[in-house]
Amino acid sequence: MAQVLIRNWWALALRGVFGILFGLAAFLFPGITLGALILLFAIYAVLDGVFAIVAAITAAEHHERWGALLLEGIAGIAAGVLAFVWPALTAVVLLYLIAGWSIITGALEIAAAVRLRRTIQGEWLLGLNGAFSVLFGILLVTIPVIGLLTLVWLVGPMRWSSVSCCWGWPSVFGGTRGASPTLR
Repeated sequence: MAQVLIRNWWALALRGVFGILFGLAAFLFPGITLGALILLFAIYAVLDGVFAIVAAITAAEHHERWGALLLEGIAGIAAGVLAFVWPALTAVVLLYLIAGWSIITGALEIAAAVRLRRTIQGEWLLGLNGAFSVLFGILLVTIPVIGLLTLVWLVGPMRWSSVSCCWGWPSVFGGTRGASPTLR
């Protein structure tokens, strides 16, 4: 899997750039309606899932471990498609959809960081990325009573600007570090 991440450093960096751009858009335009937020989330989750599946296919072609990447990709695409297909679902359903996606993706990123700790440098960035994602998902699950307006604000400025930008930078730096194949 390390070789796949090194060869596809650009995908990890691009994923981070998308996270940063999405976070900045949510921060700069806090008046985003819930419908637009659902659409943005759906697009982002599908793109994130596609990048993970591409990495899984590449890993499988090189006879490397690919299961976690495939599972992460499927979870992202499923979350995005569900958001596209049923945009009128209540905010609570969106809250749990985003929370579940965030927890699953974060846990898989932490697992990948632990597995790669002796293989690549900067694996802690991937783990940090996963920790941000899991923490955010847990917060959404434990405080569901916040309501629709707060969900828009949580998912908008707090998640997608603060956490997503924090998540995006480790992905960008971790991805660009993969451009130079420095293995431990």
